[in-house]
Amino acid sequence: MSKTIIVSNRLPIRIEKEDGKNLYKTSEGGLATGLGSIYKDGDNIWVGWPGISLPEEEEKEVEGELIQRNMRPVFLSEAEVQEFYLGFSNQTLWPAFHYFIHHMRFKDEEWKAYTDANQKFADAVSKWLEPDDVVWIHDYQLMLVPNMLRQKFPNITIGFFQHIPFPSYEVFRMIPWRRKLLNGVLGADYIGFHTYDDMRHFLSSCHRLAGYSYNRNQILVKNRLVEVDSLPMGIDYDKYAQSAKSELAKAKEMAFRNSLGSQDLILSMDRLDYSKGIPGRLKAFDRFLDENPEYIGKVSLFLIVVPSRDRVPSYKALKEKVEFLVGHINGKYATINYVPIRFYYRSYPLDELSAFYRMCRIAMITPKRDGMNLVCKEYIASRENQDGVLILSEMAGAAKELSDAILVNPNDEAEMVESIKRALEMPIKEQQRRMQIMQQTVSKYTIFQWVDLFIGNLRGLKARQEAMATKKLTEELKEELVAKFKKSKDPIIFLDYDGTLVPFFEDPEDSAPDEELEKLLTVLSKKAKLVVISGRKAATLDKWLTKFHIDLIAEHGIKINIDGKGWIKNPEIISSEWKDEARNIMEFYIQRTPGSFLEEKEHTLVWHYRKVEKGLGGLRSRELSSHLKHFLSNKGLDIIDGDHVVEVKPSAINKGKAAKERLKDMNSDFVMAFGDDRTDEDTFEALSDTAETIKVGNGFSYAKFAVENHEEVRSLLWNMVGER
Repeated sequence: MSKTIIVSNRLPIRIEKEDGKNLYKTSEGGLATGLGSIYKDGDNIWVGWPGISLPEEEEKEVEGELIQRNMRPVFLSEAEVQEFYLGFSNQTLWPAFHYFIHHMRFKDEEWKAYTDANQKFADAVSKWLEPDDVVWIHDYQLMLVPNMLRQKFPNITIGFFQHIPFPSYEVFRMIPWRRKLLNGVLGADYIGFHTYDDMRHFLSSCHRLAGYSYNRNQILVKNRLVEVDSLPMGIDYDKYAQSAKSELAKAKEMAFRNSLGSQDLILSMDRLDYSKGIPGRLKAFDRFLDENPEYIGKVSLFLIVVPSRDRVPSYKALKEKVEFLVGHINGKYATINYVPIRFYYRSYPLDELSAFYRMCRIAMITPKRDGMNLVCKEYIASRENQDGVLILSEMAGAAKELSDAILVNPNDEAEMVESIKRALEMPIKEQQRRMQIMQQTVSKYTIFQWVDLFIGNLRGLKARQEAMATKKLTEELKEELVAKFKKSKDPIIFLDYDGTLVPFFEDPEDSAPDEELEKLLTVLSKKAKLVVISGRKAATLDKWLTKFHIDLIAEHGIKINIDGKGWIKNPEIISSEWKDEARNIMEFYIQRTPGSFLEEKEHTLVWHYRKVEKGLGGLRSRELSSHLKHFLSNKGLDIIDGDHVVEVKPSAINKGKAAKERLKDMNSDFVMAFGDDRTDEDTFEALSDTAETIKVGNGFSYAKFAVENHEEVRSLLWNMVGER
């Protein structure tokens, strides 16, 4: 029976030493909570580091204990933790992905440690992996693991989720090992991020740095379909809501209140990290008190900072800075009965956190950059009376869902100051209106929905991959197709032109039908209804193919000529106002790319680069494609990366729609379609399961069968007509 293997840097349990004994303590994090329902079920397992470096003689004992808990350890030495985790993961990737470029460092020895540690994780998974298993890998520390597993087990199902932001191409390109990192992640089948922006940045980097074209959110990687998606992570809503309602939380709230006094409290809770914007929040609070002295003595900042990565120099410096600011502000405004900032450098159990969430009328969560941020969702779930105000950074992933919070730019100190005053003065009805909406959102999209959605999407993608795995058209299958054709009374055959009936030429005008193809079309058109469905201009198809008395569909379906009755424009076509903007962009790339040229059709523009130097052509095509997608994304257009072309056409038109329209009034008892590129996938997907669809060339496809080249296409067609 297949199992699910979860892989993360840390196990959902940590080992601590006490009096020489190993104590196993369960993690309270959102990921551990959400995935608990998976790894504890049946034969499923969780692979990760137990949080401590152990002597070799203890490892076997610990492994045995963890196996009993459905876990498998990856043991790391102190040196590996220092270079792989504290080094490359947290001083190269973490600052890069959070846009703190000045904290980035590039050390070859740390990259090697990262690679070696990732291999350790991959080896640990391999030890327990079986062919039908699902592997779900988590986060930036393990970006190489998906491809390491893919190399060893080509057909396994792999998911990857990144819990921190993914930076823009301009930042990610600074990392020397960027392509290896991208190719590592692309070993997965299904790749998830918290936000659409992160997903978009990843796709852009894959395209511009690793040379992979993408269509919407799909990438073809070595003939394997990879899908990238945005899935915001939730919390265990009921757990926090029930904890906040408990008598224990209420009693603790009362006890804390008695010692703190009657002033309003603003909750600020973060892990120690420069991405969390803690100093900026303190400065904003200082300025708020300075500009609004009437609130001195009436409002305090309840500052909780959870220790993290204390051994990293930048984190030590951050802690010192926070302590200095707290001391400075308290020294400036404190009285015998009033402390402006209550500062606590520690973590707290759930019951005390629930008390904090209850007693703080305002939560101020303003990271400089954050993948998601679950603290704000925990605060929302804990507001039993549906009051309170959330001040939230627009740079947090959660801001995409929680638009009823007071959203602020954490770099705008004046806006931060204004948000504090606005929160303190917000009427209770307005508080409740906003909180009710946010509670509905957070309660609907929980951690459990997130887990089910990811696993469901991963399995669905794997099923689509299997459906798109075309069979090689063997001699036996060819004989079956020929027999079906000869038995049919009303056959119809859809034929792409370039790459299917003729090879590609450097000059597109050299692709006119040769003598053999002319003879084939003449004979075939007498025995079947032929429809040539191409991206070519109508005038070109007229010149080359009208004499064969076959149907012609030009520019992917923009113009149609049935039975030689003349060209009709597709009624769904949009205006061509977009062409001037697209043409200007494409001509800019022609000037920079010797050998490239623009082909202009009535409703389509095509940039050709078959004559361009190989490396330069690929580079420029990726730049052009990204440029066009950015400027034309909302204009109802498709940007298609074809075989040595970048094409812009209206989205409403494609070969699949044109093929279905042509079949609408026909009762064909044999339907066949040939095509070689992505535009032909629309045809294969649109036709019914009874159609015989054939992909020309390698790669995943919606077609049932595959042949090598145009010569095999012609050979099959000759066999069907029974003469040559």
